[in-house]
Amino acid sequence: MKKGFADDIEKLTEDNTDFRRVIYTGHNLQLVLMSIEPGDEIGEEVHDDIDQFFRVEAGEGEITIDGTVHKVKADDAVIVPQGARHNVVSTGKEALKLYTIYGPPEHRDGTIHETCAQANVSHEHFDGKTTE
Repeated sequence: MKKGFADDIEKLTEDNTDFRRVIYTGHNLQLVLMSIEPGDEIGEEVHDDIDQFFRVEAGEGEITIDGTVHKVKADDAVIVPQGARHNVVSTGKEALKLYTIYGPPEHRDGTIHETCAQANVSHEHFDGKTTE
């Protein structure tokens, strides 16, 4: 049985078409692929007990942290500390492709939201079950 996660994260991220796809959940962190269509956004949120790392692989967007707007493109990384109000918006002509790491996990392992609208009506949260 394999342990952990090892794969080509750039290819997985660029090939992903789901708004949100949880691909690995550990006890202390979670790896999630995201594809945000032009004009779509995650929506403002605050994680009181979670730090979050974003790595952009394709597209253009803006990540706002407590009112400060950071323009992002391929190869950019952003960290949002716990307690910060933040949002991610796709501003380019192509989908914003990124992966994010939550520490600790935010979503149930295996969660897939095909669209932003689907994610907005789903209120699932991490239930303590990990990938392995």
